[in-house]
Amino acid sequence: MSMFKKVLIANRGEIALRIHRACKELGIKTVAVYSVADKDLMHVRLADEAVCIGRANSADSYLNIPAIISAAEITHVDAIHPGYGFLAENAEFAVQVEDSEFTFIGPPPNIIRMMGNKISAIKAMTKAGIPTIPGSDGALDKNEEHNLKLAEQIGYPVLIKAAGGGGGRGMRVVKQESELLNSIAMTRTEAAAAFGTDEVYMEKYLANPRHIEIQVLADGQGHAIYLGERDCSMQRRHQKVLEEAPAPGITPQQREQVGELCVKACLDINYASAGTFEFLYENGKFYFIEMNTRIQVEHPVTEMITGIDIIREQISISAGLPLSIKQSDIKIKGHAIECRINAEDPKNFMPSPGVIEVYHAPGGPGVRMDSHLYSGYRVPPYYDSLIGKLITYGDTRETAIIRMRNALSELVIEGIKSNIALHQDLMNDPAFIKGEQNIHYLEEKLGLK
Repeated sequence: MSMFKKVLIANRGEIALRIHRACKELGIKTVAVYSVADKDLMHVRLADEAVCIGRANSADSYLNIPAIISAAEITHVDAIHPGYGFLAENAEFAVQVEDSEFTFIGPPPNIIRMMGNKISAIKAMTKAGIPTIPGSDGALDKNEEHNLKLAEQIGYPVLIKAAGGGGGRGMRVVKQESELLNSIAMTRTEAAAAFGTDEVYMEKYLANPRHIEIQVLADGQGHAIYLGERDCSMQRRHQKVLEEAPAPGITPQQREQVGELCVKACLDINYASAGTFEFLYENGKFYFIEMNTRIQVEHPVTEMITGIDIIREQISISAGLPLSIKQSDIKIKGHAIECRINAEDPKNFMPSPGVIEVYHAPGGPGVRMDSHLYSGYRVPPYYDSLIGKLITYGDTRETAIIRMRNALSELVIEGIKSNIALHQDLMNDPAFIKGEQNIHYLEEKLGLK
C-alpha cells in the first residue's frame, strides 16, 4: 500500500488546519471544503484546492453528504478525513464515502455503528473483558415491574440513558423509586426525537467520578497500542473545558492494566484507526462509558507526552500501512495540559461571534497553540464556539501549570469575548492544583449545580 496523494478535509476551524498540516508533512495535497461563512478560514487559504459546499447552516454544508462527495469527485481525491464533530462518527457517511470509491480516514462503518450505539458498545466491551458500570446489560423493556426491581438491585441513584445519545444528551438522573417510570418514559420520548431510536438503558449513577480516557491506535492488521491516559474531568454541562495527560494519581500499573484491556478490545473487534476509550473512574476502579471512533479535541496532550503524531498515524493506517510504532516504543514523559479557548462570554457562556481585532499567540518552551485565528478573522455565529486550544508541556505537572499561567497571560484575543479568564482562575484553583477535580467539580464551582 502507498500513501494518499490528495485528501479532502471534511471539517472546519482548528482541526481542519491541524489535518492540513499533517497532510503537508506526509507530502499529501489537500482539498478544503467550506461553507459561505467560512471562505476566510486559515486552512481554506492554505489548502491546494478549496470548494464551497453550501450555505452557512451546517445542515446545508458540513452535514451535507452529497455536497462533500461531489467535492471529492470533482477534485479527484483519494480519501476524506472527517475530523471530529459533524460527520466524523456517522456510519452512513463512511458507507457513502467508500461506496463512492474514496477511503474514509477512520474505522470501518460497522465499527462506527457498533460503538455509536451505547448498548452494543457496552456488550462488545463486556465481551472483551473491559469493566462497565453496573446496569441493565442491554435495553430496558416495557415491563415496569421488572424495571423497578432492576433499579432496586442496582441501587439508587440510577442513570437512564439513551442508547443513541452522546455529548451529555439523552440522560436523566433518578434519585428515588417514585421518579423512575416517568423518567424512563420521558427519556424514551426524547431519544426517539433526537436520535431516531427510543432504546434506553439503566446504569448506576456514580457520585463523584473522574473522567479518564485511554488513547489507542490500531491498524486492523493485528497491531494495536495504547498511548496512556488523559483526565478530562473539568466539564461544564458534559462538555470538556480542560484536559491533561497523564491523569493525576493513576499509577503505571493501573495504566498498563486498563491500556492492555483496551488493546485487547481493539484486536477483538478488528479496530483500525485512532480511537478513545472513555471511562468513569471512582475508588480506584475504571468503568467503561463509550468509545469515540474519531480523533478527539484533546489529542494534543497525548502527543506532547508521547511524541507521537496521532493524526499522522491515523492517516497512515487508513492508507493501509501498518503501525510504525510498537507498545515498547511508547514512553510517557512529562505532563501536558490543554485549555479549550472558546468565543463565549465568561460569565454566562453565551457565544460571542465577531471580528478578531487583535490576536497574539503565546510562545516559549513547552507552549503549543492550535488555532485557526488571525487578526481580522471574523468568528461566525453558526458553529461551535471553540476557537483554539492552548497546550503547555513540562517535565512535571507543576511546570506545565506554571507555563499555562504564563501562556494565558500572553494570549491576546481582542474584539470578542473569550473564556481566557476562566482558565486563569482554574490554573490557580486549589483543587485543580492538587489534582482533585471530578466531573461535577467545575459546575459546583461555577454555581451551576
